[in-house]
Amino acid sequence: MFKSKKKKEAAQNAPAFKEAFYDVISRPVITEKATMASEQNKVIFRIRPDVTKAQVKEAVEALFKVTVVSVNTLNVQGKTKIFRGAIGKRKDFKKAVVTLAKGQSIDLASGVA
Repeated sequence: MFKSKKKKEAAQNAPAFKEAFYDVISRPVITEKATMASEQNKVIFRIRPDVTKAQVKEAVEALFKVTVVSVNTLNVQGKTKIFRGAIGKRKDFKKAVVTLAKGQSIDLASGVA
């Protein structure tokens, strides 16, 4: 049934119900750069650090009812900042850039159905 070991492992680790999809995707990233990327059918989400590209693809397709062409992920290291003389560090996080099929879009202002 499965052609490769990776696909089999991804299918076993994939969330089985809709509530688990909300655990995969933390929130959408709404910045100027993300808005410009939406013109090219790309949507950026902040995701949990341990999820895979296959899990992100499955979650986006299930929650927003769109076709995902590709998913690119990147780990963002937290910045070191100084506030009132004290040195602190922001948290590290992971982002996913999801490319949608031509003609499809996600309206992030309306929320999830």
